[in-house]
Amino acid sequence: MDRKKIVIMGAAGRDFHNFNTYFRDNEHYDVVAFTAEQIPGIEDRMYPPELSGKLYPEGIRIYPEEKLPELIEKYNVEQCILAYSDLPYYTVGSKIAWVNSLGPDIRLMGPKLTMLKSKKPVVAICAVRTGCGKSQTSRRVNQILVDMGLKPVNIRHPMPYDPDLTTQIAQRYEVLEDLDRYNCTIEEREEYEPMISMGVILYAGVDYGQILEQAEKEADVITWDGGNNDFSFYKPDLLITLVDPLRPGHEISYYPGETNLIMSDVVIINKVVTADYDDIEEVRDNIMAVNPNAIIIEAASPLTVDDMDIIKGKRVIVVEDGPTVTHGDMPFGAGYVAARKAGAIIVDPRPFAVGSIKETFEKYMHLEDVLPAMGYGETQMKELEQTINKSDVDAIVIGTPIDLGKLIKINKPNTRVRYDLQEIGRPNLEDILSEFVKKHKLK
Repeated sequence: MDRKKIVIMGAAGRDFHNFNTYFRDNEHYDVVAFTAEQIPGIEDRMYPPELSGKLYPEGIRIYPEEKLPELIEKYNVEQCILAYSDLPYYTVGSKIAWVNSLGPDIRLMGPKLTMLKSKKPVVAICAVRTGCGKSQTSRRVNQILVDMGLKPVNIRHPMPYDPDLTTQIAQRYEVLEDLDRYNCTIEEREEYEPMISMGVILYAGVDYGQILEQAEKEADVITWDGGNNDFSFYKPDLLITLVDPLRPGHEISYYPGETNLIMSDVVIINKVVTADYDDIEEVRDNIMAVNPNAIIIEAASPLTVDDMDIIKGKRVIVVEDGPTVTHGDMPFGAGYVAARKAGAIIVDPRPFAVGSIKETFEKYMHLEDVLPAMGYGETQMKELEQTINKSDVDAIVIGTPIDLGKLIKINKPNTRVRYDLQEIGRPNLEDILSEFVKKHKLK
């Protein structure tokens, strides 16, 4: 039997999951390569034999996506799988046109073939874009479940950036020391550390079948914490999707964010305090047009500054969550808003950027007033440190979800900006989750 030659185009997340759930033991297909895009430094690796299965005893090579034309020619590829997220529809269309021009079909795989079914009830928190507020919403959901006397286990969308994927097959996090044990990047720490500090067990990795089996052994309920605007790897019993009125229209123009919106049981319009009324109403109209049965909750993400005096009236550089302000297309985040409220003078960080941080600014031209907290490896973390310490400012505003000063040495006064989800009016998440708990007889 001739096996159809396949290349999976991804970003170290959905691509691996699609392979594991559908292609790994499928004798009708031959996955000749993965390609990687969007996240710096994740290409030129190997998907190892420990993960690739009996059909791929030597593993599968991962290449930069720019090498796709030569891979198609070399292996006579018949089909490419587009398997990464947070893409505007015009980019999806461009990828389709590019792949078709090279000869192969192109495929976008959906929930039916890729979602795993859990033995435990699943609450999934997803979004229509990166930076809508999934993290604080996930914290809120898990805290409500804990307060109800339940044991949630949080499973996080993959971020396997270590060169050795065998160390990341199924990771369990219970204490902060586990972050060092698994050599976590800044982006991973931003997502994992707040959940661990709440006392909630967290899993992440590469093989989400293995992860689910382990998590089910200790969970009353599984909470899925999505990445970018990807849809859940697990079939949700309750799907909560975040939308962002600071980016109106994005909820119906990005892939696969609109998939989440259409499937949702609950849609949270976040940031309503800082958004314009007309933009909120545009988002609401778009929700109603594609998912009129969804329960809509309005929410805010109120900010607190650890020490306002450090930045009040001072010249500052603002460090923001990396994905939100890079491929999330946001020109600013919580740190910038807090700095403005404090009357700080916000300084352009670009003249001080070095190495890959400078390259990040060259790639994301919309960034002018904030410094993305890039840290996908030791070298990039060092370059972030050098950029901050080289800057001619009085203080640093840290708008990331973690204490950045514990990871890099900052030679200037600095303070953190924190933010949590706050629902406005009823129904709220407590109401929704109370009904969920009753329905699934969890108490």
